[in-house]
Amino acid sequence: MFVTTAGRADKETMMLARKVAEELQIPYIARKKRSVRDLQCDTGEEDCIVYGKKRMELYRCNEKEPFFFHPNLAMIRLKRIIQGDHDPFLIAGGITADCTVLDCTLGLGSDAIIASFAVGAKGRVVALEGNRYLALLVEQGLKTWSDAEAKMIEAMKRIEVIHADHHEMLKSMPDNSFDVVYFDPMFEETISESNGIKGLGHFAEDKGLTMEIMVQAKRVARKRVVLKDHFRSTRFEEFGFEVQKRKTSKFHFGYISVR
Repeated sequence: MFVTTAGRADKETMMLARKVAEELQIPYIARKKRSVRDLQCDTGEEDCIVYGKKRMELYRCNEKEPFFFHPNLAMIRLKRIIQGDHDPFLIAGGITADCTVLDCTLGLGSDAIIASFAVGAKGRVVALEGNRYLALLVEQGLKTWSDAEAKMIEAMKRIEVIHADHHEMLKSMPDNSFDVVYFDPMFEETISESNGIKGLGHFAEDKGLTMEIMVQAKRVARKRVVLKDHFRSTRFEEFGFEVQKRKTSKFHFGYISVR
């Protein structure tokens, strides 16, 4: 992995790109009007971060389209919530105002955004991401996104992003640290319609779930452990989740009440 800038970057953007490279301890390569593909060839077919004025992008080698943060799904869900619709994630977690939520699998942050909106300013949402590049990209996106209504922007900025392995993090936490502990692992079956998260699988950590992780999650949670998974997933039964089945959806939410 290396860092470069978007084309025609100004001095401030180049300075910030260098800073990102230093923080990640990876090379910074000046763009000098070269294409991303040319830079990747010169560096030995590596993935790269392209730092721009408006957004940060992750370019997987040999892929034409970059991966970047966009809260489109969260925006749609939030509009429905404001209109009075029920969100199945919030129902499964029993997430309401002032709750504390630990999202162990941040991804693009859609569920973390919805949780942050629901818990409000007095609540707390901490989101863990095992891949440091994805954590950085999403954290920056959450802090800088401006094309949304004020309530959503506020919710996004309140999310605390931490680059960490969720198993190790859970083991280090005291009992009853959060009301809800949430997992959204890579599905056991691929959902072909999920074009909005194309490319996420390459950067996201996929270590699966184990009984030890569930033990730690139930210890850390005050109220519920929640799992989002494919409707045919064996993990709901394996770990003892009560499933909220939805006839029209390819994925379900399940929960374990721990207190």
